[in-house]
Amino acid sequence: MSDVSVRLATVDDRPVVERLWLMFQHDMSEFGGRLPFPDGSFRRERLEAAFAGAGWAPYLLTSGDSPVGFALVRGLDGPTRVLNSFFVVRGARRAGVGARAVEQVVARHPGRWEVAFQDANAGAVRFWRRVAEGIAGGAWTEERRPVPDRPELPPDVWISFFTGP
Repeated sequence: MSDVSVRLATVDDRPVVERLWLMFQHDMSEFGGRLPFPDGSFRRERLEAAFAGAGWAPYLLTSGDSPVGFALVRGLDGPTRVLNSFFVVRGARRAGVGARAVEQVVARHPGRWEVAFQDANAGAVRFWRRVAEGIAGGAWTEERRPVPDRPELPPDVWISFFTGP
């Protein structure tokens, strides 16, 4: 699988993105120690904001007719865009789908970008460094920042770069 399409998710896409969100939260629970709520769901404030918040945009990633992931972007009404949540299903990983999807999302919103990930997530570390290099060449930075309201967790790694004319 090598093709990927990125489009703004609509209200009709929301149920699909919500199911992908559960997979994303399941994957991320390995690194943050968060467990599902008693009903099997996870926290979803960012998902809610992406569909209703000012300055947010939810994107659905597809390959053919199949949904393969999502990207939630915030900060579109400010100086820095943040790729707040990004997910590609396991069956589509390591085929270049994620990198091409990020390139498409970033191209829609030129400017300063940031993305966070965890050092413990070795796949994310490799992926985001490779994507930043592919998009910005050597013109990207990396820093560690404390996780807000979670002092027990190691700091997040933040990559920053600029795109645009």
